[in-house]
Amino acid sequence: MADKLGLVIPTLDEEANIGTLLDRVRLNLDGAQIGYELLVVDDNSTDGTGAVVQEYSKSDPRIRLLVRLGSRGLAGAVIHGWDHTDANLLGVIDADLQHPPALLPALLAAIQQGKDIAIASRYSAGNGTPGWNPLRRAVSLAGTWTTLPLQKASIRVSDPLSGFFIMRRAVITGVHLQPEGFKLLLEILVRGNIRSAAEIPYHFGQRFGGKSKANLRVGLDYFVLLWRLFRTAFLKSGPS
Repeated sequence: MADKLGLVIPTLDEEANIGTLLDRVRLNLDGAQIGYELLVVDDNSTDGTGAVVQEYSKSDPRIRLLVRLGSRGLAGAVIHGWDHTDANLLGVIDADLQHPPALLPALLAAIQQGKDIAIASRYSAGNGTPGWNPLRRAVSLAGTWTTLPLQKASIRVSDPLSGFFIMRRAVITGVHLQPEGFKLLLEILVRGNIRSAAEIPYHFGQRFGGKSKANLRVGLDYFVLLWRLFRTAFLKSGPS
């Protein structure tokens, strides 16, 4: 069976960005010689995000709008999108254009060369976060370092908190992922069926339009996820 990519684009009030993103994603995937569908999972935006996506879907059936009512959160939106596609390759990209769609062919190439997961990495080739102030960069790196004891030694990656990646569906077959929070990749790396991983370096861009969704709740959800994963790891290994 030929490969097919199901790329989830989670949105919440991204009217200013979503049209440009869809254009750029299609431009890059159309040259990759792979079947695909773009699943825009919208958490009931109050702006015109949904209307923009519906207009695109009228002329391109590969673009689908899935609206979640009464639910919020990036991880849950991504899981919802993956549950609504029959694609054997699953991916996610942010709607704010901080993730460059031009990297999609390289991520797909890594998968087609045999990797289980391909991650767009801000840190695999040095500083990939130009424009960040020192405090934000330090917080991001500290959050990454705390994951080192959790990662499998054979597939340890430099950017386990990336929100831009593609993987084989088999990686999460039989794995129940938690829908809360924003850092879905970390749980996949810890609990997923992964034997090999590739990191493709990139420079994290500036938000094109709209407002960031990062807030205190996002930070709290991340620490809850860390606690859950550390607790699971401890229970498996048992007290020393």
